Amino acid sequence: MLVYVICYLAAFFADRAGLHWPACLLLAGAAFWLYFRDYRKSGSLVHLRGLFSFFWVGGQGIACLKLSRLQTAWSGMAWLCFFLALAGFYLTFELLERREKNGEIDKKSFKGRPVQPLGGISGAGLFGSLTGITAVSLGAFCFEALKLGYIPFFVRGVPHAYSYFHVTGVHYFTVSCVLVPALGVLFFLSDRGRSGKGKRLAAAAAVAVSLLIPVLCVSRFQLIFAVVLAVFAYILWEGSFPLTWAAGIAAALGAAYLVLTIARSHDVAYLNGIFEMKNENMPIFITQPYMYIANNYENFNYLTEHLEQHAWGMRSLFPLWALTGLKFVMPSLADYPILVNKEELTTVTLFYDAYYDFGVVGVALLSCILGAVSYGLVRMLKRMGNPAGYLLYGQMAAYLMLSFFTTWFSNPTTWIYLAVTGGVWICCFRKRQAG
Repeated sequence: MLVYVICYLAAFFADRAGLHWPACLLLAGAAFWLYFRDYRKSGSLVHLRGLFSFFWVGGQGIACLKLSRLQTAWSGMAWLCFFLALAGFYLTFELLERREKNGEIDKKSFKGRPVQPLGGISGAGLFGSLTGITAVSLGAFCFEALKLGYIPFFVRGVPHAYSYFHVTGVHYFTVSCVLVPALGVLFFLSDRGRSGKGKRLAAAAAVAVSLLIPVLCVSRFQLIFAVVLAVFAYILWEGSFPLTWAAGIAAALGAAYLVLTIARSHDVAYLNGIFEMKNENMPIFITQPYMYIANNYENFNYLTEHLEQHAWGMRSLFPLWALTGLKFVMPSLADYPILVNKEELTTVTLFYDAYYDFGVVGVALLSCILGAVSYGLVRMLKRMGNPAGYLLYGQMAAYLMLSFFTTWFSNPTTWIYLAVTGGVWICCFRKRQAG
């Protein structure tokens, strides 16, 4: 943590002096150090604190490059919030970890319970879960396509076709397919060829359909999210991931991303016009990922400079208003405009709504809560007794890895994912008890 504090202060003064590359390198170095420290201690590639540290601090470093004309000097409040987001998480995790090591946590609760080795968990219930979710997701997708009269992948000249492909209440079921590839990985790793050929083919078909749905919706994010969850599930079960597989998956995702970008009618001129890069000759394959990381920090800074009144929890409670339908009965519950530096660029950081609601206190509080939850999940992983636990852990890992991208926990879809995961947990538990 001391290394991070020193690098952060140095990056702050470098940025204030207009030295953008040094600021970037200082924060990137701190990000690598924080991740390496947790990896060395735990041996886990997907240690939650390590992942969050690497991507949150590393993303901030990338944003410090200021390659777009949309980017401005950050306010002191933005710098403070970015620091507290990491510090609260890191220190809360550290304090709980030390408390356990010092014996203050009741170790009797684990007496007689063997540590569950990776790969030693029954996969009972996984097949029914993954095929059931796929069937529901496919049915919801077909309903939306029939109701709306189109499939986004086959629409041309409409850049926001996916944004309109939503039937209220139904789309949550459509996008639940992103959980299926991870469940498929867990099924095949636990099964090890014991099931019949027909069952394995059905599971493979379910995974293929679950990956096809985001493609037909031209949702690049949902496709990437599904693959990331599957990779995390493999790492959690096996403890490692082959580099050749990683390279192959990265290449396939890159090609799919390009195809979906074209399918969304997002050509180079359109994207460069939105991103307003200082170097107009910057290749789009650099510009696009850069802006999808950097501008989120800019939107948070814009919020700190233009927010006139806090929402006092109303933004963070949006999933409650949406999932209960209260937002339709009382529209004022959700009548809090998003404050961003450009209308088309609406992605924000994990802590955007926390600041919107309670300012710097909200950022610090959410950071500490996430640190405590992450510690609990890391500790739970050592004695995992249900394969759905890997899916839950993988989701938290993905949310923390993409902490620079969206608010996650004030998004109703996230809670649908967690509810579905809870259903899978119950299914696997009952199947194991019955077996």
